Amino acid sequence: MKLILTQEVGGLGAPGDVVDVAPGYGRNYLLPRGFAMQWTRGAEKQVELIKRARAAREIRTLEDAQAAAGRLEKLTVRLTRRAGSNGRLFGSVGASDIAAAVREAGGPEVDRRKIVVPDPIKSAGSHRVQVRLHPDVSANVTVEITAG
Repeated sequence: MKLILTQEVGGLGAPGDVVDVAPGYGRNYLLPRGFAMQWTRGAEKQVELIKRARAAREIRTLEDAQAAAGRLEKLTVRLTRRAGSNGRLFGSVGASDIAAAVREAGGPEVDRRKIVVPDPIKSAGSHRVQVRLHPDVSANVTVEITAG
């Protein structure tokens, strides 16, 4: 089954890539979740638009990614969340919260999908998260969460 990816899918490709997958995988997983669209000649023209949008968002070169990684490594992001008396948060801190906090702290524009939070952050304190800026470059950011 030939599909055009509309979002990044781990181990498969990036937005705009034309991939050939098993029919069940495409029909039952990729298409219903909006990760891909059916390949047609007309849709092939949309691939160019998807790739152009991705290029505008993406860090262009390895040097740019390394420079952004250097800025991120030095950055300490602070968030204030409501928490109980034992330091446990009401709710959790996710990738979109961290992306917004990085932007407010004066860091580079980071897409929330590039932030890797292994487990949801549910406690106050200092936490390390990874940001994948480029296939070859990733940076660790310190996130300090205070109970407020």
